[in-house]
Amino acid sequence: MNTPVAQSTEIWPLAAYFLLVFALLAGILILSHVIGERHKAGAADEPFESGILAVGSARLRLSAKFYLIAMFFVIFDMEAVFLFAWAVALRELGWAGYIEAAIFIGALVAALVYLWRLGALDWGSSGRRFPGRHGRREDERCDGR
Repeated sequence: MNTPVAQSTEIWPLAAYFLLVFALLAGILILSHVIGERHKAGAADEPFESGILAVGSARLRLSAKFYLIAMFFVIFDMEAVFLFAWAVALRELGWAGYIEAAIFIGALVAALVYLWRLGALDWGSSGRRFPGRHGRREDERCDGR
């Protein structure tokens, strides 16, 4: 069944599918250009425009704390994925699954308490609260001033 006729009969539905996709894509683009609304306002061509002219630069320097909080969110948000899967299979897992989930939640709570005690969740400008090499906060001076 490797004859050229047999191969072409196996490929033609795929070719018809791609032809249909490209025709639909071209039709949608042409239709949106023909019936689309034209704006002449200055702010209309800017991304996320609301009709108000932009002020300032979009190149803001954000504190590293924003990224740190974002990483904590992703890490601790993944617990919801695992706990959802656990909740779906709760009856099949029995007590062993319950104990495993309790250990998992306990580890997450311990990590959250550790980060809280470390000061990683503080937004204030008082410096980092965990001790440096000499047991002092990083914002304290060694000579006591």
